[in-house]
Amino acid sequence: MKSARMWLLATAFCAVLPAQADQRDLWMFAQWAGDHENRAFREMLVQARLYGVVPIHQLLRSASDWRLCRASPFAVPPASHWPAVRSTLALLKTLGEQGALGPFEVVSAYRDPRLNACAGGAPSSAHMRAFAVDLLLPPWADPNPLCRFWQQHGEAWNMGLGRYPSGRIHIDTAGYRTWGGDGGAGSSFCPRLK
Repeated sequence: MKSARMWLLATAFCAVLPAQADQRDLWMFAQWAGDHENRAFREMLVQARLYGVVPIHQLLRSASDWRLCRASPFAVPPASHWPAVRSTLALLKTLGEQGALGPFEVVSAYRDPRLNACAGGAPSSAHMRAFAVDLLLPPWADPNPLCRFWQQHGEAWNMGLGRYPSGRIHIDTAGYRTWGGDGGAGSSFCPRLK
């Protein structure tokens, strides 16, 4: 009986979390971090009270196509981008606090220009010029609260919100806009309120 309860508890706990969408896990991050300086970046997040909004190994994930592009699996954004990092993380924190965003996994954040081009990113992608995150929601998650937040508060946050045909959600604070939805040209993930 006790083992059945433990199994149910473990199953329920796992159902709350999104399935891991990327093989770049904590162990792989620890291996990378041993050779790459990221202490100043982590300290900046701590001082801004934003450390832990996104697990650090997810926050520093580069493009998902890093292997194909022969690039690093993780990347620390240049210090000149750190104000945008703080802005985007503050937005993610607010989205969580207001119930507009539940469990998620960041699969791509900062990309250098070479990796962005190789991965098929837009030439002026917020991933390389500011700071953006692409994330996955659990299959059962409803993206409509994100749209409502964007419609009501997106302009004040300078929020970009998009959805790719793969189902990934893009969030940044590099310009008030939306795109994606059904993946058709010119379609919008979230229509503007009139």
